[in-house]
Amino acid sequence: MGDAIRTMLAKDAVAAKLASCYITVDGNRYLLLQAKNFEGKFKKTKKEVPILGRTMVGHKTTGGEGTGKMTIYHTTSMFTKLVKKYKDTGEDIYFDIQTTNEDKTSSAGRQTVIYKDCNLDESILSSFDADGDWLEQDVDFTFEDFELPEEFTQLNGMQ
Repeated sequence: MGDAIRTMLAKDAVAAKLASCYITVDGNRYLLLQAKNFEGKFKKTKKEVPILGRTMVGHKTTGGEGTGKMTIYHTTSMFTKLVKKYKDTGEDIYFDIQTTNEDKTSSAGRQTVIYKDCNLDESILSSFDADGDWLEQDVDFTFEDFELPEEFTQLNGMQ
């Protein structure tokens, strides 16, 4: 009898809704409970490397950049106040965002990522929509660094 096919257990999928998001601005930490969705990305910067004797071009990583986006229910003036402070004083405000995914049913455990020195790309000052259901705001930002203080546990069968 051959090796059995290994598959992931359905219970180990991490539920997308079971997450938390904290933002730290000027030393004050807030639970950003208005967050509806979030995505933080690290994009590698690469240069082409032509190589003699090969038809395919190689690629070498030379750096990277961090970008993020989230949609929040527009029930806070926090981001509006940050861009107003920049407009009024010329002082740009950087902040940290901490996200945690944890589904207690999953064997994957929990993962926490801290995005360091985030900076807004833009902010909606106000909005309305006579056809809409509720106010939402898209928040796009860049970040300078990130930490991974907690990582998911490797699922059984991955080894």
